[in-house]
Amino acid sequence: MHRVWRKGPGLITRFDRHLVRRVSSLPSGGHDTFFRRLSASANHGKLWMGAAAVMAVFPGKPRRAALHGLIAQAVASAVTNIGFKTLLPRTRPLPEHLPVFRFVHPQPTSSSMPSGHSASAVAFAVGAGIIQPALGAALAPMAAGVAYSRVHTGAHWPSDVLFGSAIGAGAALITRKWWPVRPPFPPTTRSWTDAPELQYGAGLGIVVNTLGGSFTEQTAAALQEVFPKAHIETVKPDESLEEAILEIVGRPETVALGVWGGDGTVGTAAAAAVERSLPLLVLPGGTLNHFARDAGTGTLQDAVTAATRGEAARADVGIVTVERGLAGNPETAEHIMLNTASIGLYPNLVRRREQLQPALGKPLAGVVAMFRTFAAGTPTTLTVDGVKHKVWIAYVGRGRYYPRDHAPLLRPVLDDSVLDVRMITADERLARLRLLWSVLTGTVATSRITHLRETSEVRIEADGSPMVLAVDGEAVAGVRSVRIRVERQALTYYSPRT
Repeated sequence: MHRVWRKGPGLITRFDRHLVRRVSSLPSGGHDTFFRRLSASANHGKLWMGAAAVMAVFPGKPRRAALHGLIAQAVASAVTNIGFKTLLPRTRPLPEHLPVFRFVHPQPTSSSMPSGHSASAVAFAVGAGIIQPALGAALAPMAAGVAYSRVHTGAHWPSDVLFGSAIGAGAALITRKWWPVRPPFPPTTRSWTDAPELQYGAGLGIVVNTLGGSFTEQTAAALQEVFPKAHIETVKPDESLEEAILEIVGRPETVALGVWGGDGTVGTAAAAAVERSLPLLVLPGGTLNHFARDAGTGTLQDAVTAATRGEAARADVGIVTVERGLAGNPETAEHIMLNTASIGLYPNLVRRREQLQPALGKPLAGVVAMFRTFAAGTPTTLTVDGVKHKVWIAYVGRGRYYPRDHAPLLRPVLDDSVLDVRMITADERLARLRLLWSVLTGTVATSRITHLRETSEVRIEADGSPMVLAVDGEAVAGVRSVRIRVERQALTYYSPRT
């Protein structure tokens, strides 16, 4: 093998020498300086690190593309320089093959086969293009220019460049095993139904929670202006939210229940709406408004449109049965779950992610939040459907959330009859190190510590000390066991059709 690459006999040599002669015959000019500088700019990956820095300024896909491009480049560089250059020693082109003024100075002394510059260039372009094809297309001419510059400047034979380019493309594609492309989110679908048309809010009772994240002194007056015929009850911090909701749904003229507040407030209102078979109008009054967003009433205008037209749909709800108190004499309580329930470090993770998101963008904020949360946190021992686990996070979503990894963000369908169960476990050896490594490399979704499944019912029991359960953002302490099941299309909610 070594002899073949040193002497280069056969078809490959003839191919290389033919192409080099063609390059040698090109007239001299400014392009010689251009390709020499382009080649030098890619030394040690500087060109691609600079491109990644520019891409990282833009949150979302450009930032993810930059990260994946750098990872693919690192893999390609390691395989090329540590592996193949040792296995395939080959002499680089000599001054007799190209005009001396074109040669790169100083000429590298490592093996000519394969081209590390070409491998890194193609790996970065393909890696970034897998995440965002438009960026890959924009980077392709630059990568091709770097690859060609290695022949133009006498640093490599053409076959070195082709082999290096193949290694770069292969490295980018292989990394998809650890960093798979997220499939597109499915379209939003609704199970439409009829609901009362609330012209000017006639028949609508609205509960306004002053603890809602977007509440101001003008909130109730603004809602009364939008719904002049509605009955609006403002609940102060020292008043009972449940009593206010029961008072409104008990009014004979109430044909629909409206709620202004966060997800916990919406959950309390949903329980009353399900019990009284009333349609629910969710107004975006909280900080995150998860259910309002999923229901299509993420803005007040959307909510008004749906209520006025009587446009509504049906949603499943989660029935959360909690056992608290002494083991021999438990107390049982039942809660309605519209969005999620979680145990462990998930609430801290979400809080940190939302704080960092305005400055860093959602993907990077999620990574930083996970690293901070898990670096200081401790796992919780739970028994999930009869199997004991040490978990960092046990998360149950009412409905199938997307993306299908560790960071659920969006729920296109509200009546799919499933519970989305996700766990990040600490059962494995070196659990914290494994977790932090997967966070740093962005491989939490494909790591063995992440477990995803769907079911219609799940039971979770505390091992020893009682646990804290968060249901739609509201904490329930002292929980010994919890059973969560799906109630099919139990809630009618207003949602605009267009």
